[in-house]
Amino acid sequence: MEQDLATLASTVAELQSSIAATNGTFSETFYFLTIPLMVLIHVGFLAYEMGASRSKNALASGIKNILAFAMIVPFFYFIGWWIYWAFPTGLTGSEGGFAISGFSYATSVAAPWSEFMGPNLDDRSSGVFFGAFVLFAATTASILSGGVIERIRLTGFVVLAIALGAFVWILAAAWGWHADGWLVTKFGYHDFGAAGVVHMIAGFFTLGVLLNLGPRIGKFNVDGSANHIPGHSMPMTLIGLMLIIAGFWGFLMGCVIVPGEAWSWSGVIEGTIYGTPMTISGMTFNTLMGFAGGIIGAWMMTRDPFWMMSGALGGIISCAAGLDLWYPPMAFAIGFLGACAMPFVASFVERRGIDDAVGAFAVHGFLGMWGLIAVGIAAQGYPAMFGQEVIETSFMGQIIGALVMGGLGFIPGYAISFILKVTGQLRVPAEAEVLGLDKVKVPASAYPEALHPSVSPAE
Repeated sequence: MEQDLATLASTVAELQSSIAATNGTFSETFYFLTIPLMVLIHVGFLAYEMGASRSKNALASGIKNILAFAMIVPFFYFIGWWIYWAFPTGLTGSEGGFAISGFSYATSVAAPWSEFMGPNLDDRSSGVFFGAFVLFAATTASILSGGVIERIRLTGFVVLAIALGAFVWILAAAWGWHADGWLVTKFGYHDFGAAGVVHMIAGFFTLGVLLNLGPRIGKFNVDGSANHIPGHSMPMTLIGLMLIIAGFWGFLMGCVIVPGEAWSWSGVIEGTIYGTPMTISGMTFNTLMGFAGGIIGAWMMTRDPFWMMSGALGGIISCAAGLDLWYPPMAFAIGFLGACAMPFVASFVERRGIDDAVGAFAVHGFLGMWGLIAVGIAAQGYPAMFGQEVIETSFMGQIIGALVMGGLGFIPGYAISFILKVTGQLRVPAEAEVLGLDKVKVPASAYPEALHPSVSPAE
């Protein structure tokens, strides 16, 4: 009998070990797959921005996107990942309630010399989590990239992209996208799909840069009226936008905490980054409904294929903060309303003399803000974090979060670009802009056979 019990115990232990190994492999693979999917976002931005540029600037627009991506990775490795774990409770670097933040914790898990920051057979999560966050960082730089096409210096753009991706956005994530984040613990801030901590931050940072960068030559007339400067390939732009949508599924996968691991919030159900329960099933319903509402709303307002596909992205961004909470028809309505407002926001910005070439502020900045406020209006009262008798999501908490995100994005964007402007590192010379950045900055030609000559008010 004792031998049978010992054999049974041994069998149970083996089964438990096998289940744990299988679940660990699933978790590791789940986050690993978010990375190539999120790379599709950058494939999309590459096509989107090159198509939205005139042919004389197509390669220059692509190069700055690729280079920014590459430059962010090492900066994020050496400092950005550490910032995320060091500052959730504020700039003091103190430890939070869940004991997964503060200077000491950050140094132990995210300093470049930490055992978790390289190959480690006992750690199957740090690298893939780091990879997902790097792709979030690169996404913020790509958002900036679209608004400033055709007249920004490559060096100036790279400085701005690194500042945004490796410092500014990750500080926002520490404050509002971390279980110990002070916006979460003090105000019940909820932003499941990063409407504020990625899109709003990047959109408002871009707005600050645009004020110092100035419009493209020929964009505005003497009387202040604006000229339309079309890109050279609308089909490429539309395909790029659809690829961004495809990549967005990887982005949202990276917002999910899978169950059953030592670092998971639950052993039985997926969680948000705050530890609140959710399901991938519910997220799928709401993502598709927001996507559809965005397309329909933008199409009804403009009949413009560019805004229609921007509306698809805008619809998801509008719903992103509450994708874990919405009833699907509500997600459709929120995406629809956001996309309806989007082109009017873009027109308002243009009437202020600001040349946002692809509507980056309207799509990401404004709709990210709308997404946060929508949660405060229609989804208040849910627990904002893991545990019992915790603070709840509220309208005021979402408003405070939106104000913080707007300021944290705009102020550094304006300040850094102002310094670059004063030092002559922000904008290319007028002669280079008129001739085309590809001719003066790129040792290659996008269209050697001159199939797409640029025609615009700037020439």
